[in-house]
Amino acid sequence: MSLGQRLARLAARLQDPHKVARFQRLCGVGAPPSRPAAAAPREGEKAEAPRSGDARGRERRPGACGGPQPPGGGDRNQCPAKPGGGGSGGLGGGAPNGVRNGLAAELGPASARPAGALRRNSLTGEEGELAHVSNWPLYYLFCLGTELGNELFYILFFPFWIWNLDALVGRRLVVIWVLVMYLGQCTKDIVRWPRPASPPVVKLEVFYNSEYSMPSTHAMSGTAIPISIVLLTYGRWQYPLIYGLILIACWCSLVCLSRIYMGMHSILDIIAGFLYTILILAIFYPFVDLIDNFNQTHKYAPLIIIGLHLALGIFSFTLDTWSTSRGDTAEILGSGAGIACGCHVTYNMGLMLDPPLDTLPLVRPPITVTLFGKAMLRILVGMVFVLLARIIMKKLTIPLACKIFNIPCDDVRKARQHMEVELPYRYITYGMVGFSISFVAPYIFSFIGIS
Repeated sequence: MSLGQRLARLAARLQDPHKVARFQRLCGVGAPPSRPAAAAPREGEKAEAPRSGDARGRERRPGACGGPQPPGGGDRNQCPAKPGGGGSGGLGGGAPNGVRNGLAAELGPASARPAGALRRNSLTGEEGELAHVSNWPLYYLFCLGTELGNELFYILFFPFWIWNLDALVGRRLVVIWVLVMYLGQCTKDIVRWPRPASPPVVKLEVFYNSEYSMPSTHAMSGTAIPISIVLLTYGRWQYPLIYGLILIACWCSLVCLSRIYMGMHSILDIIAGFLYTILILAIFYPFVDLIDNFNQTHKYAPLIIIGLHLALGIFSFTLDTWSTSRGDTAEILGSGAGIACGCHVTYNMGLMLDPPLDTLPLVRPPITVTLFGKAMLRILVGMVFVLLARIIMKKLTIPLACKIFNIPCDDVRKARQHMEVELPYRYITYGMVGFSISFVAPYIFSFIGIS
């Protein structure tokens, strides 16, 4: 057997959804009685290859699970299985984007939210059924891990770095994050591998179920951020390297394992996301300093930043049909453009200047009541302006885009499936969010004396 054939067999095994289901059972996650978990194949038995052709021609299977059942809960708290299915037990077999396990998700009014279910996809209205969870500490640990790759974490993490810790590190983390996430999202739409099949996998999350699976962008973010933190801070701040290595190992493993636990990715997706991120960092990290200096100092940097990010967003919208990944990509690009433009204005106004090079390496200041109080005050005041920008721009951009492009605005979910609505909404809204993080909030801090 040639090396290529061995690698193909290994990849097929790592993509097998039964391995994901086995890991879930090991961690105390089981299918509800309404949909018994499929039995794992015997040793040496090959998983059934996915059928080719359009996903609508695939066999319909019971739906995925959307959340845990509280201990002691009975069948009365469970909702019936939804039609789903598809997926892939081997290589290839891509499904159209915007589908749920290989089947088109029907849009319409969302059903009543089942007790104990996790997040509902606000764009597709998709909800899963309840699942049995016997190990609740692991469940909450992996919920934390998966949140490390979601919007709530990003909207708190990056401002905290920029406002309270080190603005230079925060800016460059954003540059790396935008690059890694954009390449990951585009690669998903090129490879077009579906999520792990359910059954046998129990889906504890459905928010990203309409996106493709390969590579895992959660794994990419969970790899890029801790590695970049260590690369950017070691030598700039005084701390033992072993602390940074422990941070990388814990953060990366928690995020990666959480995606398998949630039933959203195969082992192959996770490994590919990790290795892809290492490759991206190896190629582009040497240019991060150059990009950051350009964003701050070049006369026409804002125009170039806005134009480049907008062009990348338009390109990503042409890769495949609609799914929630379209909006996520525009959101990432808008946030990156807004933060970069805000940093340009902040630099030229003399706000939040970087410490001189002769003061490096920096020493952690003693934590006092005043220092802690100012940090918390900056978070509270800054997040008020960030959230206000998000709310106001969301209220303005969607109706305005619908009016300009003559798209019915009665059903916002359907309207946002049009590129003409989703791209400007996400790009402009999160561009203003990023601008508020890197300029508006620091200006307010300086004005009220808490900078």
